[in-house]
Amino acid sequence: MLPVMIKVANILNKRAKFDYEIIETYSAGIVLTGTEIKSIRLGKAQIADSFCEFNDDGELFAINTSIEEYAFGNQFNHKARSERKLLLNKRELKSLERSVETKGLTIIPLRLFTNEKGLAKLEIGLCRGKKTYDKRESLKEQDTKRDLDRIKKAY
Repeated sequence: MLPVMIKVANILNKRAKFDYEIIETYSAGIVLTGTEIKSIRLGKAQIADSFCEFNDDGELFAINTSIEEYAFGNQFNHKARSERKLLLNKRELKSLERSVETKGLTIIPLRLFTNEKGLAKLEIGLCRGKKTYDKRESLKEQDTKRDLDRIKKAY
């Protein structure tokens, strides 16, 4: 039997590190249909505008996650934008819910990837929004790091 090669998708939310201070990260499973996982493996997803929210039953959902329709799908193809349930332990869910309610934090998807088993995972972060001056400091740090790398490369 030949080994099956599974393409590992890695979709990043680059804007999250700029707009938010990441306090804690979690790796959550995501409930998908067959055509959704095929689109993710092809890299046809976007998590830049998405966020996570709890419903009344204490379940965590990823809102505004965009997964393009699968090109070879038929009438059973999925909707591009819909709420997708995230899978975490009860203990993790309760601590996240407590943090969001009391401390004014938010949950932002940071990375959508497939693991070595071929399962889709969503790395989420418990985040606090940055102020404008914090964003300016981040830009300054990036510029100085870039300049130092150029100088190191020259020598």
